[in-house]
Amino acid sequence: MPELPEVETVRRCLARHLVGRTLVGVRTSGLRLREPVPEGALTALRGASFAAARRRAKFLLLDTDVGRVVLIHLGMSGNLLFRPAGQPHDHVVFELDAGPPLVLTDPRRFGSVRVLGAGDESRCEPLRGLGVEPLSRRFDAAYLRRCCEGRARPIKSLIMDSSLVAGIGNIYASEALFRAGIRPDTAAGTLSEARLARLVGAIKAVLRAAIQAGGTTITCFAGEGEGGRFQRQLAVYGRAGHACVVCDRPIDSMVLAGRSSYFCRRCQR
Repeated sequence: MPELPEVETVRRCLARHLVGRTLVGVRTSGLRLREPVPEGALTALRGASFAAARRRAKFLLLDTDVGRVVLIHLGMSGNLLFRPAGQPHDHVVFELDAGPPLVLTDPRRFGSVRVLGAGDESRCEPLRGLGVEPLSRRFDAAYLRRCCEGRARPIKSLIMDSSLVAGIGNIYASEALFRAGIRPDTAAGTLSEARLARLVGAIKAVLRAAIQAGGTTITCFAGEGEGGRFQRQLAVYGRAGHACVVCDRPIDSMVLAGRSSYFCRRCQR
C-alpha cells in the first residue's frame, strides 16, 4: 500500500511534470473505485491548468487555476503514471495539452477521486480529522507525549492513528520503532519523554530516507526514475526469521490491531 513516502514521491514528480499543464479531456473506465468516480465534475475541469501538487497525509491534492482541487487517494494498489492509456486497471485518464496523459491505475480499486470546490477542503470528511504531519515542526516530543499520556494502547498503534499523526503506515512505523529501540507493543503511556524524543527523531529520519529513496512499495511512479529503493534499507519489516542487522538475533513478528509488526527482542525494549 502506498504510504506517506510513496505518496510524497508521486507528489514531487507531479509538481515537476503536471503543474503548468492544461487538462484537455478526461476519460474513465466507468467502474467504481472505493466510491463512484465523479466523471461529470472532472469533465467540467476541461480547459483548466494545474497550479500546484500538494500532499496531506496519504492524499494528493491537485490545485487548478479555476479554484477547484482534485483529491486523489491511491488506496491499496493505486498509482499515477504518465503514459499512454489502455492497459488493464486504468480507471481515470487525464488528457493533457502536451505529452502523454496522466493515468490513475488501480488494480484493487480501493483508491478514490474527488473534486473539491472553494472552501470544501476544510469540510472534506477524509481530510477533516487528520492529525499533525510527522515531518512538520508541530510533531515533536512534547506533542507525542500529550498523545501518549494515560494511554495503554501499543505505541505502534498510536503512531499509526491518523487522527493523531497523519500518514505513518505499517512499514515505516516498524522501521522507526526499531531505530528508536522501542518494542511495538510497549504501552504508549509508559514511555519517557526522552524515549519519545528518540522515536520522533527516528520517524522523521525514516520518512526522509524513504522519500529520498523513492519509497518502498511503488516501483514505477509518475513516469520517471526508479522507485521503491528503500526496500533495500529495511531493517525489520518483512524480515521475520532473518538476522537482525545489529545483533544477528532472528527478527520476530507479532500482530497488533490486525497488522503484522516486526521487531528485534534484543534491540527493542
